[in-house]
Amino acid sequence: MSREEVERIDDQGMAAWDTHDAQGFAAIFADDFVVNDVATPQPIREKDGVRAYAQAWFTAFPDMSVKQTNRVVSDDAVAAEVEFTGTNSGPMMMAGKEIPPTGKSVIGRGTYFARVRDGKVVEFNSYPDIAGMMMQLGFMPQM
Repeated sequence: MSREEVERIDDQGMAAWDTHDAQGFAAIFADDFVVNDVATPQPIREKDGVRAYAQAWFTAFPDMSVKQTNRVVSDDAVAAEVEFTGTNSGPMMMAGKEIPPTGKSVIGRGTYFARVRDGKVVEFNSYPDIAGMMMQLGFMPQM
């Protein structure tokens, strides 16, 4: 693959997040893939799981807007830093439990690394700053 193709796939995934399109996000994944997120207890290996993962974020933060703040691209991978803003006006899933909305706004940050093969994502590793978000939502003391 070329770097341009990897960028195109990454741009497609970012656009799906920014428009709250869980199906569009799932569409960038190959038939055989793995998603690892430090906030989820088990790897995700099915597209229904990817859709539910994305939708949980969109439900918790219905006004979420995302942008990349840094990106490195190779012929088969992309790594990026992201920032999102949103108001927690929907229920949030954490550690398998539903948490009622707080009504608080956050600026969330995180990073991800994706490996691409044959035009689709085969591995996606996500590292959201959960502690920072929990502090902003009032679940942890500010440091």
